[in-house]
Amino acid sequence: MSQNRPMKKNDTLSIKDIARSAQVSHSTVSRALRNSPLVNAATAARIRRIALESNFRVSAVGRSLATGRTNSIGVVVSSISDPFIAEVVSGLEEVTSARGYSLILATSQGDPEREIKMVRTFEERRVDGVVLTGGSHLGPGYAPLIAGMNIPVVVMNGQRTANFAYSVAVDNVAAGHAAVRFLAQLGHRRIAYIGDRSGCESNTARQEGYRQGLAAYELPYVPELVLVGDAQPESGLLAMEQLLSLLEPPTAVFCFDDLTALGALSAITRRHLRVPEDISVVGFDDLLIASYTQPPLTTIRQPKRLMGQLAGETLFNLLAGTRPPDTRRLPTELIVRESTAPPPKESRTGFGFRV
Repeated sequence: MSQNRPMKKNDTLSIKDIARSAQVSHSTVSRALRNSPLVNAATAARIRRIALESNFRVSAVGRSLATGRTNSIGVVVSSISDPFIAEVVSGLEEVTSARGYSLILATSQGDPEREIKMVRTFEERRVDGVVLTGGSHLGPGYAPLIAGMNIPVVVMNGQRTANFAYSVAVDNVAAGHAAVRFLAQLGHRRIAYIGDRSGCESNTARQEGYRQGLAAYELPYVPELVLVGDAQPESGLLAMEQLLSLLEPPTAVFCFDDLTALGALSAITRRHLRVPEDISVVGFDDLLIASYTQPPLTTIRQPKRLMGQLAGETLFNLLAGTRPPDTRRLPTELIVRESTAPPPKESRTGFGFRV
């Protein structure tokens, strides 16, 4: 193709043709079409304009054969209906799309066997990396399998970081401690915890923080005040009903997540009790719905979008051959709203209320 002949939209161009027309090297064209920051902005714009005018399309197959990469990231989530995961994946997508990568989503349904199967499937499909989100359920026995993968794996809010090379998580122990400390400082002495039975590390850590918070205020750990659900509203409702049926119900409850707290609020209302006058409720995550419950929910805020962004950055550092920190531990924040208050006056003397 002559450099001086105008290109027509029906012409089939190669990267070589575009390089000749733009008077740059083949590698510069390749980088520009991948949105690489290594190419001058004006040069990249000129290359993309030439490609657009000629209807040029980069072949994903050809690119992967040439570079050894597919420009795709596998993401394993426990459920696509979880609003927490939606925000995390949104942050991850911001980072990956800016680098010309696409996400491939798979669900584990909270099953460790299925989770590792999805990771293996992604490896077979030659994705460039994998992110496990939303409280991975992989236990210590899977550590050798993850370590033996030919692609980098980043775990978010999953098992203890000693079991995996790279992870992004909040300090769940400190967060659980903060929730109980806040309630104890309000005057509550009988504080319940509704956790998650799935076995994820985030629940173990939050419950440990709950224990530490009780101990810090010399409050006893009462087994009957610790129940588990499945991190969904229905199980939160059932657990709360069980707590309210105790001879001496709690005056406050700390929930594994906001969805569990949503069910707890419903159970309290069904018993014709008031939040927070009769019982206080604290959630975890600070989902959008937390501001719109009745009353608005006090909760522990996780930096969900930032967690996704950092997971993506960690993965790209690994792909670039740069060793990132093994663990990115992020702080949480207690968001105080209207679902918490001092306990009923009679409960401060240790008698509690009867339901």
